[in-house]
Amino acid sequence: MGRYFFISILSGALFAIMDGLIHANPLARRLFAAYGPLAKTSVNVFAGIAIDIFCGFAMAGVFILLYKALPGGVAVAKGVSFGLSVWFFRVVMGVAGEWMTLNVPKEALAYRLVTGLVEMLALGVLYGLTLPAFRLSDMG
Repeated sequence: MGRYFFISILSGALFAIMDGLIHANPLARRLFAAYGPLAKTSVNVFAGIAIDIFCGFAMAGVFILLYKALPGGVAVAKGVSFGLSVWFFRVVMGVAGEWMTLNVPKEALAYRLVTGLVEMLALGVLYGLTLPAFRLSDMG
């Protein structure tokens, strides 16, 4: 239970840091200017961190549940396959929906695809390196 809790907090914090770096840099601000009319003028940083921590718990839990079914012979490969799966369902599908419904520059969508891939692979590798021998019975 302790390892799951620690890795969930760590991955949530890593998620928050990567989100900050990905969305607050000058390139991202320029690319995401198209969202200006829809974007909030300020961001609740504490709520964002809380959401990322919650997502860390959820993603670590899903990784543990899916571990045996994930492709790959070694734990890191399973982490990469998990990261690619999450990237597809979280990022690719979201970007495809925005491409179809919003007037957003293709460069912004490409940036989201690439940075989302890096982010999800980093989290997947973290889970693969730290949670491979974890069993659900360890939680109770």
